[in-house]
Amino acid sequence: MEAFLVSTGVVALGEMGDKTQLMAIVLAATFRKPIPIILGILVATLVNHAAAGAVGGWVAQAMGPEILRWAIGVSFLAMAGWVLIPDKIDADAGGGKRRFGVFGTTVIAFFLAEMGDKTQIATVALAARYPDIVEVVLGTTFGMMLANVPAVFLGDKIAQKVSMKLVHGIAAALFAILGLLTLFNVGKLL
Repeated sequence: MEAFLVSTGVVALGEMGDKTQLMAIVLAATFRKPIPIILGILVATLVNHAAAGAVGGWVAQAMGPEILRWAIGVSFLAMAGWVLIPDKIDADAGGGKRRFGVFGTTVIAFFLAEMGDKTQIATVALAARYPDIVEVVLGTTFGMMLANVPAVFLGDKIAQKVSMKLVHGIAAALFAILGLLTLFNVGKLL
């Protein structure tokens, strides 16, 4: 359960103000069909994070426990710095791909946007840290949905009311704490 809860919290906070959340807002404004957009986000995230979880599981087996602990700790600290850099959505993210429909456009856009993104890298690190990859993938997917479903329904009203700088600061602190706890071998590690 710890893997699920930590994964959910890390990704939900890390996703606030991320380019995929901004993409959710653009898709919602463009298509005005929330259900296919939400289902597209869910499918793309499950596929992307399952692949990232598999990579994280492989990394955990390929490295020794001591090297893995340092790699994960440093990765979390790097994520803490990365999350402080706000994302900007590509200008053409919402248009030009309507031939795939709302659902197809969302799946393709989200899957591609998540490649190498903070949340995908975090999923790899979390799957390497926690032995239950299914809990990690479900947690990171749930975290993505927690951050993006309201964005689909509320659009840019969210951005006007919530300080993204504060959210990014909290997410960075969470990543830093996880990194330090891992480096100092605190808690149930490996």
